[in-house]
Amino acid sequence: MQIHLILVFILVTVAAVAIVANRTRIPAAILLVLVGLVLSVTPGLPRVELTPELVLLLVVPPLIYSAGVAMSWREFRSNIRSITLLAVGGVIFTTVAAVVHYLLGWDWSVGFVLGAIISPPDEVAPLAIARRLGLPRRTMVVLEGEGLANDATALILYRFAVAAVATGTFSFGSAFLVFIAIMVGEIAFGLAIGYASLRVRRWASDPRVEIILSLLTPFAAYWPPAALGGSGVLATVVCGLYISWNGPLLIPSHTRLQGIFFWDLFIFIMEGALFLLTGLQAAPLLDRVSQVTGSEFVVAALITTVAVIAARFLWVFPSLYLPRLLIPAVRRVDPYPIWQRPFLVAFFGVRGIVSLAAALALPLAVADGSPFPHRDLILLLTFWVILVTLVGQGLMVPPLMRWLGLGRIAEAEQVEERAAEVAARRKAIDAVFQRLEEIATDRSLPEPLVENVRSHLLTRLRRVEAVAADEDERGRLALRDEIEGLLIDTERRHIFGQLERGELIDEARRHIERELDLREAELLRNIPGAVNFED
Repeated sequence: MQIHLILVFILVTVAAVAIVANRTRIPAAILLVLVGLVLSVTPGLPRVELTPELVLLLVVPPLIYSAGVAMSWREFRSNIRSITLLAVGGVIFTTVAAVVHYLLGWDWSVGFVLGAIISPPDEVAPLAIARRLGLPRRTMVVLEGEGLANDATALILYRFAVAAVATGTFSFGSAFLVFIAIMVGEIAFGLAIGYASLRVRRWASDPRVEIILSLLTPFAAYWPPAALGGSGVLATVVCGLYISWNGPLLIPSHTRLQGIFFWDLFIFIMEGALFLLTGLQAAPLLDRVSQVTGSEFVVAALITTVAVIAARFLWVFPSLYLPRLLIPAVRRVDPYPIWQRPFLVAFFGVRGIVSLAAALALPLAVADGSPFPHRDLILLLTFWVILVTLVGQGLMVPPLMRWLGLGRIAEAEQVEERAAEVAARRKAIDAVFQRLEEIATDRSLPEPLVENVRSHLLTRLRRVEAVAADEDERGRLALRDEIEGLLIDTERRHIFGQLERGELIDEARRHIERELDLREAELLRNIPGAVNFED
């Protein structure tokens, strides 16, 4: 199939599955994998085979970067202990090398290769599922932070393990020093790229150029460390977090508005394509496998799947409870979490496309020319673990949340967050009023003008306060929003009529339309009472 037909097919499928997902409330990520799986084994359809370089060098960088930019640095920093224990310690603990060595009889080095491939939970799949479920805030932050950082650990371990299998030698001491050097170097490099990116974008002074530079930033952070033997992941994550924290005061509003739309659409397409391609790999993998018997695969799949899931539970609970038990200072600042939270974190060990790309990137032969040990079985086991964790565990998360009662906790947190937002807005408006008085005094502004500005600011504040107030007030605001939305639609139709009659030029129509679109977007944002006026 020609490349342009493949791209159109992917876009059509992603859009169609997204519509079905919205109607069925099933996460689109799971549906896309299942659709890809069915299409892959359908007779007569061409095979679409994924290349590891495409994923690791072109797809992963922008996905990790966008997640880093969307991540709160303050929340990441406050949960750094839990994130580090999961992203570094959890990945190392879940390498399952001992299990496949003793139960399957594999060499230690080959066991570490398999473990490094399937140990890191994916950074895309869990969030694609979790966003629609309304997880408790801190649980979401820990899962998101782990997904951002654990690929760095896994890919570095993967390179060490593959080199050990290929050469037959391994030095723990030198590998540990190299690991630390890579971590420190990538953190420094990511900070440098983040700093440089924001400064260069300020020089551009053009939203289109700034968005292009933002698209190039993840590749600038990822490719050099990856080419030098690192992972590139950590540098990209650090770069994204730096821009997330420092960008709001340096990126112009018009660039931010256009950039948010661009990145939302870009990531939506990339994520959808990745999940679809994951399912489409079933047939190519089966075509390439030639030396794996059914019984061998069944035994290895059972042992590996149980080991991966069990190892995550065995690591998550001690990693979250032991620091508080052993260090009183930690316990005083951060008390023991209820058991439901670590249980959900442990259960949410969803594997994804990075694991599959790493498996596909395994060399065909080792240094002496002999085939890479168990390569075909590693490919099948990786795909199996992805299916079990992404589809199987992913479908079980909604009923699991209801059983754990975490949905009620998330709702209570949202109430607290809205109250905190109102308080923050009130303080900010107070500061604005003080600044307004200073400007009015310095410039001798007329009182009617000052009062008009003050009234506008108060209207914004009272609107937010009313949304957080009683149910009756929210109902009145919902009705007002609906009426204003209908009036905007009427105004838009009238403007278009004037355009058709030649009473208005296109450029003026676009100016008015942009103003109406911004106001309608404000009404349609996530505020209780907002409705879709086009339905």
